[in-house]
Amino acid sequence: MSDTADTTMLDTVDTAAEAEELTPAELAAECEARAATYALLSRLYNLEVDEKYLNALKEMLYPVESGNELMNEGHYHIAKYLSNSWVEPLTDLSVDYGRTFLGSGIDTYAAAYPFESVYTSERRLLMADARDEVLAIYRANGLDKSDKWTVGEDHISVELEFMRILCLRAARALSEGDMDRAFRLFKTQQGFLEQHICIWTPVFTADIRRFSNTSFYQGIAELTDGFLQTETDLLASLVGDNSEDADAEAEA
Repeated sequence: MSDTADTTMLDTVDTAAEAEELTPAELAAECEARAATYALLSRLYNLEVDEKYLNALKEMLYPVESGNELMNEGHYHIAKYLSNSWVEPLTDLSVDYGRTFLGSGIDTYAAAYPFESVYTSERRLLMADARDEVLAIYRANGLDKSDKWTVGEDHISVELEFMRILCLRAARALSEGDMDRAFRLFKTQQGFLEQHICIWTPVFTADIRRFSNTSFYQGIAELTDGFLQTETDLLASLVGDNSEDADAEAEA
């Protein structure tokens, strides 16, 4: 999968009901906006913030009113941190990234480890069943993890990157008038969210709040929670309730 990340913060539709009223062209634009947010979160979880990315983050717009309270809070905390001129952000964020996601400097060796396996396996082990399951889904959809990605397949950044790619595929299908393919892609997105991302990220983001010291990563946790809430609602409005048959089926 590609490791490129769009650093544009875009508004999404305020409510799932609004999505039902969008034209195919408008829905394609919405899918591109969703892809941009997935790209942002994937990049932030994958690596520490470097100088180039810090400058890009400072250039972004963080909406005051996104339609989701958690996203609003996340935008506020991220923007507030980035506006502080009295901190050394690169050092500060590097230390907090290590502390939060790697357990650096924490006596208990605990952290918000960003792997689905850690949160879904009985003994909190890496490379457990979740890794094999998501890898099978990637491959069923014609994808494999790029050699540029050094993290495991069930790392949060890879799972979010997969969703980014599906959003862009849906945008392309809508632009080409292929509504059947777009619908199948929405079903695949919904299944992957319900079977994988959303079954462990609430505890993961709670751990981010527990271990992080900066308002930046506190804001990232809030943004993640809020965005995934809007995604769940949006996809339910587009393809219906998937609670009884939430299979992340391959999209041909």
